[in-house]
Amino acid sequence: MEHLTKQTFHEKVFNYEKNKDWVFEGKLPCLIDFYADWCQPCKIVAPILEELAKEYDGKINIYKINTEEETELSAAFGIRSIPSLLFCPVEGQPQMAQGALPKETLIQAINDVLLKNK
Repeated sequence: MEHLTKQTFHEKVFNYEKNKDWVFEGKLPCLIDFYADWCQPCKIVAPILEELAKEYDGKINIYKINTEEETELSAAFGIRSIPSLLFCPVEGQPQMAQGALPKETLIQAINDVLLKNK
């Protein structure tokens, strides 16, 4: 799973400095985990996301953003609680989910939001 910086976020997800309105830059839909190392619920979600990255390999990308290191990205999305998960379909608006969601819920969200056209 790739950790995104502001620069790679602009290239792979959304360049919010260039575009006011949402324009997805990626080829595959993606799920972005906003997390911090000290966050206990984040540690619960991390291995689930690792499994999902393998199970959905080639269908979606799963990225991580460390909210402590990438404060500007966190601010751009108004991240106040972590983990926050941003679901970015290729078409349409991104959707945010908060909290340590169970694997079944994440699978349902991936299928409903990210792979709805498949």
